[in-house]
Amino acid sequence: VQLQASGGGLVQAGGSLRLACAASGSTFSTYADHWYRQAPGKYRELVATISRGGGTNYADSVKGRFTISRDNAKNTVYLAMNSLKPEDTAVYYCHTADRYRDYWGQGTLVTVSS
Repeated sequence: VQLQASGGGLVQAGGSLRLACAASGSTFSTYADHWYRQAPGKYRELVATISRGGGTNYADSVKGRFTISRDNAKNTVYLAMNSLKPEDTAVYYCHTADRYRDYWGQGTLVTVSS
């Protein structure tokens, strides 16, 4: 499985971005999909999860502002981010796993200016 993340950029506070994570390879046996983020000097944190069945979970800090979704036909997972805050600035990574290992995208930088 290979993951390719895209969609990051510079946005003003209150703005929106949509990240995409395109998967290729043997994705049929993977588990849930996730978005993580890592801000400078901080640990990587889980932001959002979407299960194989479509159930979603969010970190409290993004609940109500971020939406994770999946397009199965395109093998792509999205993270729609609204009402962005400067504290959302981080490198965002997509992640999935199967019975053998974890898979990470290369990361996409989101910078929110105040």
